[in-house]
Amino acid sequence: MMDQLLQKSEAKQKEAWKVVQQSGVVLAWESIGAEVRLVGSLKMGLMIKHQDVDFHIYTPELSVTESFKAVARMAENPSIKRVEFINGIQTDEHCIEWHAKYLGPEGEDWQIDMIHILKGSTYDGYFERVAERILAILTPETKRTILELKDITPDGEHIPGIEYYQAVLRDGVRTWDEFAAWRQSHPMNGVAHWCP
Repeated sequence: MMDQLLQKSEAKQKEAWKVVQQSGVVLAWESIGAEVRLVGSLKMGLMIKHQDVDFHIYTPELSVTESFKAVARMAENPSIKRVEFINGIQTDEHCIEWHAKYLGPEGEDWQIDMIHILKGSTYDGYFERVAERILAILTPETKRTILELKDITPDGEHIPGIEYYQAVLRDGVRTWDEFAAWRQSHPMNGVAHWCP
């Protein structure tokens, strides 16, 4: 019989896939010729509690107008309740960030994070490679530990997934107390540059 924690994770991932399908996010970006790649916890099968879906979206040029076109198409969906825009074109990340609030079928809030990245720039494919490496070294025991730590994280406390992965996979963290201490000694500022 499947462990309750894994069942909870599988159920949450099924919900997330419905959000992806019903939100129209992929079609909206493909309508401007973008390449859409799923990243983050849903991609790695490590989603359990935090209701957000992450996409990296690539185009050969970064156009605010084209980016807005894609998001406008997506925002026609009545379940999209709010959209936030952050212009990072002039930063080292060469991106436009979009964060959409989506109202799920049961009335639950989901966040859809869409990072529109300049193809060929510094972070083109970077996080996809990190995800591949994490999946390559993940074991049933470390997967369960990551899911458990995520599940017992206090509501309202947002911890980037990479912190759990780095703590468990690189530094052997196994309990919440160890994780809390690890976070104090490993403060994260900006983009995490860790790849297993």
